[in-house]
Amino acid sequence: MAALSPALSPGRLQGLQALSRQLREPQRRNLGFISTSVHLIKLIHGMQSQEELSLTALRCSLQFLGNIAAGNGDSQDSLWKCAFPDLLLTCLSHGDQRVVSHTCTVLFSCLAPGRVRALLQPAGLPVALRVLGLCREQQQPDWPFLIVTEHLLRCPELVKALYAKLSNQERMTLLELMLAAVSEGSSASGEEPQVWGSHAAFLAGCFQESCAAVLGLAAAPGAQHEEALVVIRLLDVLCALSSTPGQLEHLQALPGLLCTAIDTLRLTHLAGKEAVNVFSANQAVTGQDEITHPAMGFKSHLIRLIGNLCYRNKANQDKVFELDAIPLILDNCSIDDNNPFVSQWAVLAIRNVTEQNERNQALIAGLEDQGLAQSSALHSLGLEMERQEGRVLLKAARTEPS
Repeated sequence: MAALSPALSPGRLQGLQALSRQLREPQRRNLGFISTSVHLIKLIHGMQSQEELSLTALRCSLQFLGNIAAGNGDSQDSLWKCAFPDLLLTCLSHGDQRVVSHTCTVLFSCLAPGRVRALLQPAGLPVALRVLGLCREQQQPDWPFLIVTEHLLRCPELVKALYAKLSNQERMTLLELMLAAVSEGSSASGEEPQVWGSHAAFLAGCFQESCAAVLGLAAAPGAQHEEALVVIRLLDVLCALSSTPGQLEHLQALPGLLCTAIDTLRLTHLAGKEAVNVFSANQAVTGQDEITHPAMGFKSHLIRLIGNLCYRNKANQDKVFELDAIPLILDNCSIDDNNPFVSQWAVLAIRNVTEQNERNQALIAGLEDQGLAQSSALHSLGLEMERQEGRVLLKAARTEPS
């Protein structure tokens, strides 16, 4: 160790810091220092020392590589050949937060569409998995978040490969990152609709395969059902995607998704009626901070998804009729503290199910004549059904003058 100490002297570190700053200038980026810097990083890491001088040298070396790679394709190519995957994975797993952060900047700078696909390789997949792990571990994972949302999510094949390797907790992290990307209105809506169309189809398939797990929350409400929590998060992402014009058509065309949503709504609704559990309607007034169970709002989101899938889609409207789901939706129009805004989503779903669909309008008219629709909460919401020229319209209820 003593023989290596001159290489880590304060004076040499200051020189490395100065060189790192100089290499932010474009004309100084191609001076042939990349392989030497990578060798230095391997040397310092091999010392396995946590001394401040060693850490400082490691940080500066990685910062140097980040600066030299920024905006320079030739430097990125050279650095990728030298550092991927072993060095990147080693530094991403380092115990020092700044070392990890500088490594993330290097990885972010080097990743391009062609290189993202390299993460699909057996040697590259652990790098992507480690980045996702950082998103879970760090309180403010700025660079890992950018790596996932700006690069990894642009490769549907990589997302599928990662999902198969992840634990349920890690899957929730990935789904939350996807939800954030959709909610921010990024590439899901316009820049890369085909990519997100692939994501939508994949996530819908995952939801259809595992949705039954959510019923376990009714049987043992106090237990931790990680698979059920994944189902809840899958539904959240599907709802967000179905509210995006560029992706709604993809989801509407998927066979089985609407049927699965209706079946799941029916089963959770029945489970809530058979016993008092998280799926039971609760009309007690509570504060927002008391709504903490992860299944809160699950039925609301199911109805939201059903309504979105039926928006100006005659085939799905007819499927709702065939599955006798209109009375089921109407039965969820009442205010339910376990499902905030469920009545509003139910009313919107009924509107989408009946729009320009005379058979569904006639069914609701028949329910009204039988008093079944009247027993729903439509009137308590200030709404009523009105016949106009043989059609049934949902409109604001008339109020008597006071």
